[in-house]
Parts: sequence; structure tokens; C-alpha cells
Amino acid sequence: MDHMLDLLADADRLLVRTVDSLSDDELASPSLLPGWTRAHVVAHLALNGEGLARALTGVVTDEPAPMYDSQEARDADIEQLSQASPTELRERLMGAVTLYTESATALPESRQATRIERTPGGPTFPAGDTVVMRLREVEVHHADLGAGYSPADWSHGFCAVLLESMRQRRWPTSFQVHATDMQGTWEYGEGPGGPLVTGAAGDLGWWLTGRGDGSRLKVEGGELPEAPAW
Repeated sequence: MDHMLDLLADADRLLVRTVDSLSDDELASPSLLPGWTRAHVVAHLALNGEGLARALTGVVTDEPAPMYDSQEARDADIEQLSQASPTELRERLMGAVTLYTESATALPESRQATRIERTPGGPTFPAGDTVVMRLREVEVHHADLGAGYSPADWSHGFCAVLLESMRQRRWPTSFQVHATDMQGTWEYGEGPGGPLVTGAAGDLGWWLTGRGDGSRLKVEGGELPEAPAW
């Protein structure tokens, strides 16, 4: 977990630097996510950090709390915060970065397996998984800002985490990916076999999260599998 927190600290630092460098007009400009401005992406990252921190605090205090009160409330909160002043938006992001890190650091080993609800009655996940979840959110959505930070800037440490964690998704077909700049191979889907997709680790991770067209990747033994949006 310490290694993941170190990766997250680096990712947070780079994210905050990018957001702080954006002018008010640049924050209001479209991101790479359809229908979202950069302000929407920053608002989502702030609220995600706050929600995870709330849930982790509930684990520690034995007062269970979901990340979000509902999907509708989550969506409405993102929309509302995206309309806040740039100063408030930056402050909320910085506060969420600190709040989540403090909450994750305070989580005892004995509570790592405690289940957290995303929304009341919805899917649950172990409290100990939130560091990887948060790391993915920060790194992938940082690139989604379309503000000079791209998958090519992802560290090999994060790429290894992303490529491994994407194996947990439900893939309709089996395939393998090989990261040419890391000399690592990962298998996806139910069972071995299927096409072999090769490319730089960042390009592979970007495609596996349903982003881009995979044009920078090479495929052997079949066609490029479809990667649903993450």
C-alpha cells in the first residue's frame, strides 16, 4: 500500500500543477470526455476524493457511509461544482487530494477488507482497494483534461497497475497485450488465447479504458478487440 500511496502522491502533484496552470477560459474549455469541460473533470476528481474519504472515515469510525448518496446526486454535484469559480474549484481539488490521502493513511490493516458502498444498495468494494481506484482516477482523468498531459507521461509504475487492474473488467473475448517499453504481457478475458495487442504501455492503457482508436497499437492473430468505456 505504501508503494501505491507514493504513486498517488506523484500523480496528485502533477495533476494539481496542471490544474493550477490552466487559465479560467482553459478550465471552461472542452475536455477529451464527451459533454464535459475541463471544469467537469476537475469537479469529478474533487468529489471522487471527497466521497472516498467519507467512506473510509466511516470504516474507521464504524459509521458506514457510501461514496455517494445516489448516482443522481453524484451527477448533480459534479454539474454544480463545475460551475463554481475557478478559485473554488482549485481549492476543492486540493482539499480532496489532502483529505483522501489522510483518510487512506489512517485506514488500519484490520479494516482493509471492509466493504464500502459506491451508492446505497449498490456495488461494494474493499476499503483497501480505494488507493488503486483513486490512482486510476487521477492519472486517467488527468490525461482526459487534454491539457498537455497524456498517457505517454504515465510512469511505468502506474502503467503496470493500470494494465493489471484492467484484467478485472468483463471482456467479451480473450486477448493478450504486450507492453513493448516494459517487456510485460497481460492476459484478458476468459481463458488464454486470442489476438496479441502490442504497443507502448501508455497507449495500451489508454485503449483498455475505452479511449482512442488504438491506431498506435499492433495486432497479431485477429482484429483489435473492442474496449468498452471505463
